[in-house]
Amino acid sequence: MSNSPTVIVLAAGRSERFRAASGGIDKLQAPLHGRAVRDWVLAAVRASGLPWHVVERSHTAHLPLPGMGDSIACGVAATSQAQGWLVLPADLPLIQPGTLLEVAQALQTHAIVVPTWQGTRGHPVGFAAPFRDALLALTGDSGARALVQGHGAHLLAVNDAGCIHDVDTPQALEEAHRRLR
Repeated sequence: MSNSPTVIVLAAGRSERFRAASGGIDKLQAPLHGRAVRDWVLAAVRASGLPWHVVERSHTAHLPLPGMGDSIACGVAATSQAQGWLVLPADLPLIQPGTLLEVAQALQTHAIVVPTWQGTRGHPVGFAAPFRDALLALTGDSGARALVQGHGAHLLAVNDAGCIHDVDTPQALEEAHRRLR
């Protein structure tokens, strides 16, 4: 696809809820059918064929209390020449490559794209290149929510429950195991 956006995989979070509920396990490293949660996400990203960049904890370690906004800004700064960005948290192991491609395609005609499954908003959220400066200015834990709300978004219905199924808790991870069976 010409003018492909870059997928920013957010893997810098502290996984506090999951760690607290699971005895200290990092949710991105938690096993899911023989692979770490993070590896499922990266496999989908690679299969999409889109360019991608992973934001690691080491990339935000210089910040006192880095949040999702800081991670997004870090990823955009590392890929500042991209034609847009798909912001994808690394805790969505059931995300399908086709969903990434659908969001990327929709960015050709819409400034902000949010995939939905059965009316629920999911990820990755797509941002066209004109949002570069606004994304670079993000800080804190609210991510890009204010941008999406302030500028409106094209809601893109997708046939992928994986776009909304994160694994923030051990129960959500068990649900992902069931869905993969």
